[in-house]
Amino acid sequence: MNAPRPAEQTAAPAPARAKAAPAPLAGAPSVRAGTEDPGRRERLLGLVQRQGVLAVLLAVILVASLLYPSFATLDNARGVTVQASFLAIVALGMTLVIITGGIDLSVGSVFALGGVLAAWASPWGLLPALLVPLLVCGGIGLVNGLLIGRAGLAPFIVTLATLLGARGLLLAFTDEGATTYLVPKDSAFSWLGGGTVWGFGVPLFLALALFGGGGLLLQRTPFGQGLFAVGGSSDAATLMGLPVARTKVLVYTLSGLLAGFAGALNAARLHSGVTILGVGMELDAISAVVIGGTLLTGGAGSVSGTLWGVLLLAVIQNLINQIGSLNSSYQSVVSGGFLVVVVVAQRYLARGRRST
Repeated sequence: MNAPRPAEQTAAPAPARAKAAPAPLAGAPSVRAGTEDPGRRERLLGLVQRQGVLAVLLAVILVASLLYPSFATLDNARGVTVQASFLAIVALGMTLVIITGGIDLSVGSVFALGGVLAAWASPWGLLPALLVPLLVCGGIGLVNGLLIGRAGLAPFIVTLATLLGARGLLLAFTDEGATTYLVPKDSAFSWLGGGTVWGFGVPLFLALALFGGGGLLLQRTPFGQGLFAVGGSSDAATLMGLPVARTKVLVYTLSGLLAGFAGALNAARLHSGVTILGVGMELDAISAVVIGGTLLTGGAGSVSGTLWGVLLLAVIQNLINQIGSLNSSYQSVVSGGFLVVVVVAQRYLARGRRST
């Protein structure tokens, strides 16, 4: 007798397949509706970090113009820009150094030494008045670069030593400040520091030209991009095949050259080499660079931000002079306050960019 056949099992109907979502159109944003684009937020934070000082500068100028009519005059603008030109040239070199993660404390003494050397050589003509300070001050920067880039010494210690050395060389050259070298007032070198073009001082146009070249160097050349890589991580830059040591030697040499050139221009403007100048100038340059958005840790910064930082410090100093009841020491207080606020803001902006 045949065994009963098992009940025939019927396969359950396959569940209906979910309808595939249409592929996003090309160029459509990949973030969900109602959420913020992380890339856009990061770009916004980066823009605030780099150019926020420009907004502060414009606000200060607007308020000062409304409160003090003498501030918003052409003559005052000429004075502010000429005074700022020398610090701007020094701060340009400092920007390149700080982007690589270094520091240069010697620029104030090198600035003063360059002015004295230029005044000493000025009776022989324009070319010696420029070449002598550039060679000596560039040599000091080269020493800094070799000790930091090749020998691996700490930038703070090396440049502190050259700060003292350059100041000592200055005092020895001028018999402890007893000898003052004068610049002939009718010379071409004197016009370079005190002449005017379109009503504004020649040093202003020289500073702007140098900043234009510095911006092109940073943004349009492999060397400039290498500065950011070295400042971001020297070890990673070495693994990428970048010449880290040579890069550091070059930026410190450029810093020395620019500080010496600024000192020479200032001597041409004052018609003499003044030995007491440049004291604390390295701190003003560092403040301008950091206020302009360049990170002290290296790897980020811009020359345009440094220019706005220099102008902001110059405007604050001029505004304090406009008030009249405050002395120049308040400028250091205000500059220090700005520096603290900017460093704290940079820290939170960097955190915000990392969290995106």
